[in-house]
Amino acid sequence: MLDEMDKRIVDILVENARISLKELASRVSLSSPSTSERLKRLEERGVIRAFTVDVDPQALGYTLQAIVRIRPLPGQLPRVQRLIEEIPEFSECDKVTGDDCFVARLHLRSIEQLDEILDRLIDKAETNTAIVKSQPVKRRLPPL
Repeated sequence: MLDEMDKRIVDILVENARISLKELASRVSLSSPSTSERLKRLEERGVIRAFTVDVDPQALGYTLQAIVRIRPLPGQLPRVQRLIEEIPEFSECDKVTGDDCFVARLHLRSIEQLDEILDRLIDKAETNTAIVKSQPVKRRLPPL
């Protein structure tokens, strides 16, 4: 569990992972060495896994997103999983219970590109695709 100070640190870093240590310390009313030590402990505990950037796929020309439910044909699960891992347009994928084995997000430049990618899976899996119209809730942390 996180104490209130650690929660404040994480909240601030979620907003801006590039904040300077000095500014972070100031915002949480701690000294820089104390803040640095808390950051180190959060990393060691695996609470903070990385400091990263948030890139907008649309700025890179990926104007479409699709959610694809994938059900491998009998005996094809390992091959399908490898294919998903190898196709860079799959930006994330969850292995799930239920009728489908995978639920994946694709970033695409065109509908034609969607067809090309799904054609690579057609002889190994059944797919069901939905085009994303908007994303009212962006990826976020669960409550701290």
